[in-house]
Amino acid sequence: MWPGMSDPKDPPSPARNLTVKSDPVFHALRSLMDRSGTLLGSLGIFLVGGIVVAGIGTWIFSELAETVMAGRTQAFDESVLRWIGARHTPFLDGVMLEITSLGTGTVVMMIVGVAALFLTLTRHKYSALLLLVATAGGLVLDMLLKMRIGRPRPHIFTWVTQAFGSSFPSGHAMSATIVYATVAYLAARLQKRLWARWFTMLFFALVIALICLSRLYLGVHYPSDVVAGVIIGLSWAAFCMATLEAIQRYAQRNHPEVAKIEEPAPKVEKR
Repeated sequence: MWPGMSDPKDPPSPARNLTVKSDPVFHALRSLMDRSGTLLGSLGIFLVGGIVVAGIGTWIFSELAETVMAGRTQAFDESVLRWIGARHTPFLDGVMLEITSLGTGTVVMMIVGVAALFLTLTRHKYSALLLLVATAGGLVLDMLLKMRIGRPRPHIFTWVTQAFGSSFPSGHAMSATIVYATVAYLAARLQKRLWARWFTMLFFALVIALICLSRLYLGVHYPSDVVAGVIIGLSWAAFCMATLEAIQRYAQRNHPEVAKIEEPAPKVEKR
């Protein structure tokens, strides 16, 4: 029962310059990588960077989980849901049901399948593999965390949809964060204009935020469930992205002809 609960240096390749400009998250890592004298050093910088980011996210998640299990977020969680529940309308019910469907397993798997097929057909096999591994790993991680923590779902007001399993962390929030953030990252790397890359990333960030909001509106998750899902989802996605960068660094050093096909690098335009 939960406490407080009511019922040698190579010249930089075009691909490398492209990603530095389009993905500021990896700018510092790539700067260090370009100064590394060995291939193993370059790979290690990215892999260690990915592990550090994932480690920080995991620590934040574990602290939040401990706080939730001690019941210290319960009053806040319930007050937020009561506020949302008092603002339900038939129109918003329909809108939120449509939005939350974007994070269901069937829709997410369809998006992953179509995106992976497109990436494979356009000879971006590493990117396709990253998307598949990130998605599969997220599903396993969600299942293990739910089994470990086992938080009951809220019953502050009558649910607008059906939900099963434990509440913490939110599976919709986690899977949406992993899949849509990874798709946005992969799409942004292939776009030519800087504004288009930022638009892509902001658009998918909005999609993730709306899916998270829908879980609260429908009454099937507490706010802390959703925040935890986003945190652990971003941690896992960031680790996978850093791993992809390391793999492509290896390909650029050892198989430049393959790397050129794998990641075409048009010149960045700021228009």
